[in-house]
Amino acid sequence: MRLRVLGCSGSIGGQQNRTTSFLVDHDILIDAGTGVGDLSLAELTLIDHIFVTHSHLDHVNSIAFFLDSVGALRPKPVTVYATGPTIAILKRNLFNWDIWPDFTVIPTPEAPWLRYQEIEVGRVVALDGRKITVLPAIHTVPAVGYQLDSGKGSLVFTGDTGPNDALWQVVNRIENLRFLIIETAFSDKDRELAKLALHLCPSMLAEELAKLKRPAEIYITHLKPSEIELTMQEIDELPGDRRPRPLQNNHVFEF
Repeated sequence: MRLRVLGCSGSIGGQQNRTTSFLVDHDILIDAGTGVGDLSLAELTLIDHIFVTHSHLDHVNSIAFFLDSVGALRPKPVTVYATGPTIAILKRNLFNWDIWPDFTVIPTPEAPWLRYQEIEVGRVVALDGRKITVLPAIHTVPAVGYQLDSGKGSLVFTGDTGPNDALWQVVNRIENLRFLIIETAFSDKDRELAKLALHLCPSMLAEELAKLKRPAEIYITHLKPSEIELTMQEIDELPGDRRPRPLQNNHVFEF
């Protein structure tokens, strides 16, 4: 499997700050933030599957523009995989004809541009030999993370999450774990805000990584653009042997 980072910022501003989206091989998106907009029309037409971690706008906004751009160019619907509550939020608040058209009935209900596939924690979706497992996350809205497993190696993406014991119980059982992408949205000066918003800050990140029992390369995502340097400095100063690195646009993981 090949994962390319299209966006990994906590917000926008400048060429490097695109919100969360990863392109897996040529046909799968993990989340669909503003980073999707940098793909060409030819690349967009190849995407068949979108796995959504949660309904917040920085993770889903490009689904709307993506379908508007290439829905008519594709021979079949795009499948959006999400939990039942997340699908309900997308239907109610985004694809509702007030904010954006409902592409599950365009051009016709029988041949739409979009269809939903409900998933739940623990579900394994197999796509051409690739396995995508739904992982628990704890956030202000229903949320999940994902394990991507090629058979040779696994990458775990936590999604947006606060402290999450259930995640580590699963991750510590992944024998072929190679990469961990974990969020840290705030610096330690905003620890109380991180707790309220169910995100992580460096000191909370250290508490979470202490629960990880397997070796892995660790990358930090969802950094706020105005606090990248401060937050990474605090992460660099954390005790222990693990040395997380900041995730960057166009970073490619092969596993």
